[in-house]
Amino acid sequence: MDLQRFTTESYAETDRLRAWKEALGRFGLRSGAPEAAAPHLHGTVRSRTSTNGFELIALAAFAQTIELNVDGADSLLIVLHIDGCLTLVADGASESVATGDIVYASSREEALLSFASDFRAFVIRVPRAAINARLLTPFSLRAGRLPGDAGIGHVFSGFLRSVAESVETLTLDELRPLELALAEFLVASLVGHDKEGSFSGLTPSQAALFSRVCRTIEANLADPDLGLTSIAKQERVSPRYLQKLFEAVGQNFSTYLRSRRLERCRADLVNPLYEKLSIADVCFRWGFNDAAYFSRAFREQYRASPRTFRHEASLELARHLVRRISRGLPVNAGNLLVHAQLAGQDAVQEAADEPYVATQPEVPSSSPTRESSKPRHHLLRATANTIHWGYFSHDLKPVLEIDSADTVTIETLTQHAADDWERMVRGDPGAESVFHWTAARKNVNRRGAGPMDASIYGRGAGEGFGVHICTGPIAVRGAQPGDVLEVRILDIHPRRCANPKFAGRAFGSNAAAWWGFHYRELLTEPKPREVVTIYELDADATDSETACARAVYNFRWTPQRDPFGVMHPTIDYPGVPVDHSTVVENHDILKNVQIPVRPHFGVISVAPQQDGLIDSIPPSTFGGNLDNWRVTRGASVFLPVGVPGALLSIGDPHASQGDSELCGTAIECSLTGEFQVVLHKKETLANQVYADLTYPLVETADEWVLHGFSYPNYLAEFGTSAQSAVYEKSTLDLAMRDAFIKTRRFLMTTKGLSEDEAISLISVAIDFGVTQVVDGNWGVHAIIRKSLFSA
Repeated sequence: MDLQRFTTESYAETDRLRAWKEALGRFGLRSGAPEAAAPHLHGTVRSRTSTNGFELIALAAFAQTIELNVDGADSLLIVLHIDGCLTLVADGASESVATGDIVYASSREEALLSFASDFRAFVIRVPRAAINARLLTPFSLRAGRLPGDAGIGHVFSGFLRSVAESVETLTLDELRPLELALAEFLVASLVGHDKEGSFSGLTPSQAALFSRVCRTIEANLADPDLGLTSIAKQERVSPRYLQKLFEAVGQNFSTYLRSRRLERCRADLVNPLYEKLSIADVCFRWGFNDAAYFSRAFREQYRASPRTFRHEASLELARHLVRRISRGLPVNAGNLLVHAQLAGQDAVQEAADEPYVATQPEVPSSSPTRESSKPRHHLLRATANTIHWGYFSHDLKPVLEIDSADTVTIETLTQHAADDWERMVRGDPGAESVFHWTAARKNVNRRGAGPMDASIYGRGAGEGFGVHICTGPIAVRGAQPGDVLEVRILDIHPRRCANPKFAGRAFGSNAAAWWGFHYRELLTEPKPREVVTIYELDADATDSETACARAVYNFRWTPQRDPFGVMHPTIDYPGVPVDHSTVVENHDILKNVQIPVRPHFGVISVAPQQDGLIDSIPPSTFGGNLDNWRVTRGASVFLPVGVPGALLSIGDPHASQGDSELCGTAIECSLTGEFQVVLHKKETLANQVYADLTYPLVETADEWVLHGFSYPNYLAEFGTSAQSAVYEKSTLDLAMRDAFIKTRRFLMTTKGLSEDEAISLISVAIDFGVTQVVDGNWGVHAIIRKSLFSA
């Protein structure tokens, strides 16, 4: 019953296709993926097997064909199509399958699923015996499609989707009643959908009578006087005629009635709610009036006495609990942050959404040949023309195009600058152009990946699903999917205040906000609360000195009315200017505390491959919001290129942050960085540590830092529901597992270690840390010291 997981991330590129096919083969499925798919394939499997042999298999993978009937197991396969483009091929015919539809097939029949795109599907293998006990006729269904948009198919589709979403968290005792419900759903859905197979030999009027009789039996199983005679009298037919109907469909009335009652008793015997109910009480509860007869019938049906059956079920539950608690699985605190389901993806409409960006420079589609091979230096200032706020998209037009090895000075702005307008915005032309917001206009209207019409909360255009101000994107000439982009951070400088009142000084903001890990664990009143702390940095510290940050004051967030008149009771929309006449500033805080400044960029990202607007908060394969303070001066960030040009964006600048970013933010402080961007072409990656890269890799002079996430490729794993589901399901144990998988793969592929060598080294010499628990997709990083391999 333990959850089994598989991911292609565990394997080197050359082994992924083989491993994927073997993984599906263990479930009696055969993948027809071509060898050409190997370099870029990504697939995950999450599965559970119940004590009664029900297999629940959640798949998320790349385009391929899957054969359903290759293992010869005597079972029924049910497939819920969740995402992607699917065609069912059976009996020599093809049929399109819409999302939400259900495909069913007997293991005895030929059936093929042809996925023409990345897909998600939920597969259930049901033992034949579990269905035959409920079907009116022997199990004879052929492969087919059950529409999921109406009737019982719509209800069944919703039920299966709920099970699929919960497959990781279902406990053994929770799955038992689901088995019963699942079997009943199957019978109700498939029997009604395949009447010819289920009622062969009966006329329409006989079939209608037969269905009524079966419903009567189900409704009155607890009545010990229920019998052939009483039902025949109710239906005004003779008992002999009713018995003939059962015989016509290959059944016997008494056998059918007994099997239905036994099924109800079996469910109660393993139900924790009835663990104190005696076996005799259970059998009497469902219409048996002789405990000895019940015991014999139960043993005949299930090959175990009721007492043994119940005892074994309890033992299995105990074993399951021991397995769960023996290593102390972390508690899922991810439900502290639950985002609303996005209403849908908007098209990228830069001109319509951000009128101030109309002068955004056009970049030629061709790549002109340079007159000189020397790298050039570029300056990219942060203005409303050169930033995108709260989202990534491969449809964004680049604001700059560079060549490999060019250097770029990039200005970045913190989205929290409006917490103290006087210190972090006023007098700064770039910041003022980005944060400009009056009753008449916002210079940057879209702030986030949500709907433009503010339909969910009315917070503002973009809804704030995604909050980071990102400078870019920058196109890199010649970059293609499969390449690796290296972003070298040469230097970092704080952005000084331009307001004469605070001229030359540097400030940042830390918000202990509603999305922080602490928010439901407050001790003192008022609870809950959000607190903003303003810090000042040592802007003039020399290279030989350690710059420090000191708290200036803090204040509790009070409801703020934005210039458009919308009230914000919490910090729920980026860039809302705080009216300091409505808050109480508490000065003289954190006395004698000096915080070492560790300037870094929380967001370094290439464009995702997926279409639409992608929330800037959860990190993923493309980088994004890593929030690791090691992404600093002297480090290099390696990212797998997903789209032509790479489309690099930099943002979320931090002055300092501890591992975990526990309260929701770091010291958010506008910074300017000096970068060198180097493109590593696919054909040159062999024998490099960044070869076979499917995740963000950070390299410093002394270390490699690998990033694991709860869901390493959440956009592919959750499909259309990714940008809400990732917030609800992230856990630290999943992030730790991913960090381990990537570390093991790194050591095996780049250092030539065996799996046993890698695991031992990981345990004795690799440091794992919690990167962050606030970005929707939680992070754990692994630090591999280069000195381990100095010999």
